Amino acid sequence: MSAGRPGSGKPAVVTEEPTSDGRTIADAQELSDAEARRLLRLWDEQQAAYVAYRENRFEVMLDVVRARLGDGFRVLDLACGPGAISERVLSTFSEATAVAVDYDPVLLRIARGVLGAYGDRARVCDLDLVAPGWGGVVGPVDAVLSSTALHWLSPGELLEVYRAAAELLPAGGVLLNADHLRFDDSSPALRDLSARHDALTQAAAFAGGARDYAAWYAEAARHPEIAGLVPERERRFADRPPQPLAPLEFHLAALRAAGFAEVGTVWQYLDDYVVFARR
Repeated sequence: MSAGRPGSGKPAVVTEEPTSDGRTIADAQELSDAEARRLLRLWDEQQAAYVAYRENRFEVMLDVVRARLGDGFRVLDLACGPGAISERVLSTFSEATAVAVDYDPVLLRIARGVLGAYGDRARVCDLDLVAPGWGGVVGPVDAVLSSTALHWLSPGELLEVYRAAAELLPAGGVLLNADHLRFDDSSPALRDLSARHDALTQAAAFAGGARDYAAWYAEAARHPEIAGLVPERERRFADRPPQPLAPLEFHLAALRAAGFAEVGTVWQYLDDYVVFARR
């Protein structure tokens, strides 16, 4: 999944940026549902190589949403990637609706193909999370979910995204963010153990045939409709380098500063967490 990176002053919604051949993203040919779902399956395999017990994260997130909200609710899938969270929410809760947002045109194209099967229960939006005003495009929601994405944001950007998310939620609404939150110098043994476990997880997954991150994008770009979006993706992220990962304590403090009444964690495996916040 992918989050937008620095872009102060730009509009939140980008729907008519040209691709390399002069077409707009909106005009680019849609993937078939079957091909979009195949790429989502390969994405899940690729992500599981980097996140041990990744499916447990989603199970916990769905359990929390079920306990808090029942079946009928509106969820924001924040930095949705190819739609992994939204697809799980919509297939699990028959009365739920989802707004899936991202800034990566490749992932958005696939998400539209995956989530199109759910009709008007799903809405996919091209939004830059660090641009002003994106929350107004989304509108009120009952829950905000994200996985392995918000680490692309700088600490200041992350705080602003948490503030914007809080404004979308009613009292009692929840935010759940699943991500690697690395140990720092105060926990050297745990940091080393986590790094060793990551290496073992990746080695086993890649030996079993999973693609790495770059190979997944190469596979997606074999399709002409995706290949035409790759230059636009490169343009959007050209000035947005990876950020140092913020530790758990920063996320909890940022959520409190953003206006959440209660924060904590609902799942942990080594340095992989599902962070919880109640509005």
